[in-house]
Amino acid sequence: MATINKRKIMDETAPNRSTAIINGSTSNILNWDDVRYSWAYPKYKKMLANFWTPFEINMSQDIKQFPALSKDEQDSFLKIIGLLALLDSIQTDYAGKVADYLTDSSLSALMIILAQQEVIHNHSYSYVLSSIVSKQKQDEVFEYWRTEETLIKRNEFVTNGYIDFAKDPTAENLLKSIVYDVVLEGLFFYSGFAFFYYLARNQKMVSTSTMINYINRDEQIHVDLFVKIFKEILAENPELDTPELKAFVKETFKEAAELEIEWARTVIGNKLEGVLLSDLEAYIKFYANVRSNQLGFERPFEGFRTNPLRWIVAYEEVDQGKSDFFEQKSRQYTKVNQVDNGFDEL
Repeated sequence: MATINKRKIMDETAPNRSTAIINGSTSNILNWDDVRYSWAYPKYKKMLANFWTPFEINMSQDIKQFPALSKDEQDSFLKIIGLLALLDSIQTDYAGKVADYLTDSSLSALMIILAQQEVIHNHSYSYVLSSIVSKQKQDEVFEYWRTEETLIKRNEFVTNGYIDFAKDPTAENLLKSIVYDVVLEGLFFYSGFAFFYYLARNQKMVSTSTMINYINRDEQIHVDLFVKIFKEILAENPELDTPELKAFVKETFKEAAELEIEWARTVIGNKLEGVLLSDLEAYIKFYANVRSNQLGFERPFEGFRTNPLRWIVAYEEVDQGKSDFFEQKSRQYTKVNQVDNGFDEL
């Protein structure tokens, strides 16, 4: 497997417009009117349009409601926050590592924006916890990743793939790490998101769920960005599109879905009144199919072509210019349609 080269900080002999996505040539001077990939600038604008900070969210109502949640709801709430904090911490670092190996300076810039958004996500978890629990409890939540057995298995599944790329930066390992990224941002968050949207559906912890909606929206964009990078690498390096890669993608999404289902059983189980565990499991398999299909590969699970939790759509989509669906305040949104967010039928 051929090693891929890091992008030079400056190359006076190279053009500003990159010659390839990896192992290409570029001066590293970023001119948004002269970039290799036509989709890069629209993606940049969309990421900027979605900028937000946790300080925008008024947590006063959630502060009052959290003590009134059931013990099961409180435990699930805190464990899911702990999981999300770990995943977004990993993503911050991973995005920077990928940026080093993308020849194109516009894609490197998008990785840096992505990493900044992950930092904001992590801040939001601290913001939520500092609002509703003691500092001691907050510290405990940020240690869950060390002690929860189900979490440990999930985390190692993704981080081992990232570590393989960091230790041995080949094109093949970069592609595999992107598959793990799509698993993390496009599948491993989703039972957790469903839990917070369930609470919001029942008028509980609405401010936290608003923040989760912002994070969910960002992650959709991140998945799409990595999918585009993945496909560009294969288009420019067709020799990498092998039967082995196809088999790897299918098996990775199958295993990832099983790990996510195990986590959902552990942290949520049958605690959500009106939401069957079987529907939650089908929802996870549906998303495994969505993400594998986005990358251009066959779906790992037969069937599972429609979202069984259709009510979640109302918590995902916000029209531009409307008050948000929790009616906390008026703000402008970039419309995310059903094709973009994966809630359409496959």
